[in-house]
Amino acid sequence: MKLKRGKQESSEGSEGPKGKMTLPLALVALISAFGSSFQYGYNVSVINSPAPYMQEFYNRTYLARTGVPMDSSFQTLLWSLTVSMFPLGGLFGSLMVWPMVNNCGRKGTLLINNLFSIAAAILMGTSELAKTFEVIILSRVVMGIFAGLASNVVPMFLGEMSPKNLRGAVGVVPQLFITIGILAAQILGLNSILGNAEGWPVLLGLTGIPSLIQLLTLPFFPESPRYLLIQKGNEEQARRALQRLRGREDVDDEIQEMYQEDRSEKEEGQFSVLSLFTFRGLRWQLISIIVMMAGQQLSGVNGVFYYADRIFESAGVQSSSIQYVTVSIGAINVVMTLLAVLIVESLGRRILLLAGFLLCSASCAILTLALNLQTTVSWMSYLSIVCVIAYIIGHAIGPSPIPAVMITEMFLQSSRPAAFMVGGSVHWLSNFTVGLVFLYMEAGLGPYSFLIFCAICVTTMLYIFFVVPETKNKTFMEINRIMAKRNKVEIQESKE
Repeated sequence: MKLKRGKQESSEGSEGPKGKMTLPLALVALISAFGSSFQYGYNVSVINSPAPYMQEFYNRTYLARTGVPMDSSFQTLLWSLTVSMFPLGGLFGSLMVWPMVNNCGRKGTLLINNLFSIAAAILMGTSELAKTFEVIILSRVVMGIFAGLASNVVPMFLGEMSPKNLRGAVGVVPQLFITIGILAAQILGLNSILGNAEGWPVLLGLTGIPSLIQLLTLPFFPESPRYLLIQKGNEEQARRALQRLRGREDVDDEIQEMYQEDRSEKEEGQFSVLSLFTFRGLRWQLISIIVMMAGQQLSGVNGVFYYADRIFESAGVQSSSIQYVTVSIGAINVVMTLLAVLIVESLGRRILLLAGFLLCSASCAILTLALNLQTTVSWMSYLSIVCVIAYIIGHAIGPSPIPAVMITEMFLQSSRPAAFMVGGSVHWLSNFTVGLVFLYMEAGLGPYSFLIFCAICVTTMLYIFFVVPETKNKTFMEINRIMAKRNKVEIQESKE
């Protein structure tokens, strides 16, 4: 055994065989991202366009029930619940990640998760016929639970299945599908398509279709080989899964690396969230994902999307054309995330995170200036449009896609589910907070609220610059050794 390990370590230091993008790996990435991540994006923006028609339905239903029209403050409360129940559900979904992926596996969790989405889609699609708006609010919570699980399990599943030289590119695919989902909801939500009084129940109900496709196709693909070997102890199944994903018979090097990871972790056992917070050997990894996940959401991406319509309006874009401008911003978001998929393996994770946060902070600073001066300087409104586009480009290449990739890479098998649960909870809590606080910030500070986002971007960027290592093309064990030095702990395996 020792001899084998020595051989493994010498090969691990060298490049080892490069993993190719095989058809099974590409298909499993597309099916899990389309069935899960796409819907997360779709449901983020699906209620923006039909909002007036849905509010009118709330009003009509209330009037039919009580005989009196709905009070405007009650209507505002109901609508803000409709919007904010989604991230709250996302938080609940994130809290289910750790028990579900450990007990049902990664693929099993994704399959079970589809049931949430299909149930919510049926309820939302039939809400108008049933004359009940409460069901829409409830369905938004259920859809949030689905998205909370999906946003954590898909990156974990794909990260564990990918060879080290493709892990970044495959890990950005879920984020690419989130942006495609946002764009699909914006296009289908155009007034001329489904964003109208008759079409909105169909628009909300369509979300079940990707889940149905995933439910029918994902069972034909293997479970995560790392889960099968390290957590289930089934080398035979893990080997078969790897051979299918890699398209070659010889997968000994990866099997050995998994055993090595397993041995170095045997001492600690499975991590719960509590033990993750108290274990010194993972201190900096944990702080890093909390900072990156909070920075991702608190950097104001939802605020910028929310503000975009008004910025375009003040720049003289006709209100009838604003939804088309919003669609074109969604398209820019997709194109830039696709670019991140293509360049993450050549440039690395750190450079994309740093460049992304730098562009976001510069955009927020200049946007504050432009919004303040647009009444006095005529061309400032066009500068604010440029800032919005620059911000979205910056967020799409780094802060949006990379943090989830980093969670997969910075943690080993036993601690990864708990790490995703923490990262996911921070993500959804921050998302919920921005949604809740932004309206008050905007009322109190006006354009200066973007300076707060600017400060958060700069702080996150400085943290990444000083603490977060480059993980490109490294095995999970190699990354673990780099972080062990920072945590000032010795890895068990080197003591043996």
